[in-house]
Amino acid sequence: MLRIEDLSVSYGGLRALNGVTLEVGAGEFVAVVGPNGAGKTTIFKTISGTVPPSGGRISFEGRDLLAVPPHQRAHLGIAHVPEGRQVFATLTVLENLQIGASSPAGRGQWEQNFASVLALFPALKSRLKQLAGTLSGGEQQMVAIGRGLASSPKLLMLDEPSLGLAPAVADAIFEGVEQIHRERGISVLLVEQRVAEAIESCDRGYVLESGRVVMTGTHETLFLDDRVRRTYLGM
Repeated sequence: MLRIEDLSVSYGGLRALNGVTLEVGAGEFVAVVGPNGAGKTTIFKTISGTVPPSGGRISFEGRDLLAVPPHQRAHLGIAHVPEGRQVFATLTVLENLQIGASSPAGRGQWEQNFASVLALFPALKSRLKQLAGTLSGGEQQMVAIGRGLASSPKLLMLDEPSLGLAPAVADAIFEGVEQIHRERGISVLLVEQRVAEAIESCDRGYVLESGRVVMTGTHETLFLDDRVRRTYLGM
């Protein structure tokens, strides 16, 4: 579904990504983990088109994604839930979800997707008329994920969904993401600071350090790797 080949990105002469290659198959859950500053978020920004690459290729369902204007990429079935949630604070929860449904697929399946989001995050049912900026951090993350799901995505990209959340709330968000993948079969690309949870949830994972992929494998392979256990799992 998504294939990134030899991707490089530079900021002001500094190399943020250096020859990164990764892929996400249809219905697959893939995690990208690594320390802060490794370039994880840059991958998402390049896929979405907010950051131009200095080299490499990105294809989505066989189509050259770099040839598609950034504002049209969401219409292909790519939903990006950014780091820090970034809900529309002065709009209601319902309005945030409706904005997510602006793609042709989202408009056509609004009722089904809306019901699905409320079933997944029932805490939002009583918050639909509330301004999104007044919600708790966990509720805002639910809105951000729900907004992505409202677009009827084929690929859901989640950037640090547990960031700034209490452990119990983060656990609930992870359970929701796993349920999305399990029940709807949506491909998921996850960037996450909680390495153990990310690896446990994924089908495959990539370890990114200093802008390079230094390791990849199934979640079983990564859990058994001494370097991963020592550096990221504290074992």
